[in-house]
Amino acid sequence: MNINNKKEYPATGSHGFKRREFLKNGFILGSLTGISGLSLLSGCKEEAEEEISPSEDLMLEHGLLNRILLIYDACKMHLINREQFPPETLYNSALIIRSFIEEYHEKLENDFIFPRFMKAGHLADLVQVLIEQHTAGRYITDQIIKFGERPVLADTDESQILISLINDFNRMYRPHEAREDTILFPQLRKVFTPVEYFDLGEDFEKKEHELFGEEGFEKMVEKVAAIERQMGIYELSSFTPVPK
Repeated sequence: MNINNKKEYPATGSHGFKRREFLKNGFILGSLTGISGLSLLSGCKEEAEEEISPSEDLMLEHGLLNRILLIYDACKMHLINREQFPPETLYNSALIIRSFIEEYHEKLENDFIFPRFMKAGHLADLVQVLIEQHTAGRYITDQIIKFGERPVLADTDESQILISLINDFNRMYRPHEAREDTILFPQLRKVFTPVEYFDLGEDFEKKEHELFGEEGFEKMVEKVAAIERQMGIYELSSFTPVPK
């Protein structure tokens, strides 16, 4: 796999969603409802509906991860069929996994979310598996990046190793994120008080700005879309089955 002239896609920016305002509005709306009734609530409703919660924010990041898993799928099929494909796509996708998913998204989970569930003894078995899978994922990403740094794949055996790595990564992360989205994240309010939940959003926003600056999520989506175009899988209609 020739990777000369590979293009790197650094992660920069912020989601652009006002996480702090969402939570802040939630507290304000609750207070106004108790004091002055629904008339004041309706005055703030439209603005509040534009914001998202920390749980929704994490799910958005899972959406980005899913799009990279589809890129990995496409790369794997080209390798299996011994077809040429843009050589930098797999490498740059792995860099996004490393910077945005592992060093940001998963670190938030490891530092802020998982310890609270473990302390509460709530879903502790699930959390332990998720932690182990984060470690396994980082190892696989290390290997994919190393393959991407080579000018060519030496032989068919190396191609088979890379295919196996991609398969293991995707096979693990699809159920991983599905369990978080459907089981873990909906339980956040059971292990955080309302004030702590507000602070969680503040911590997320602070870390995101430290690492990526402004509009990082939108820029990251654009970078993923550029890779999808290189692989010919950007158009959603390309995934629609043709009746036989």
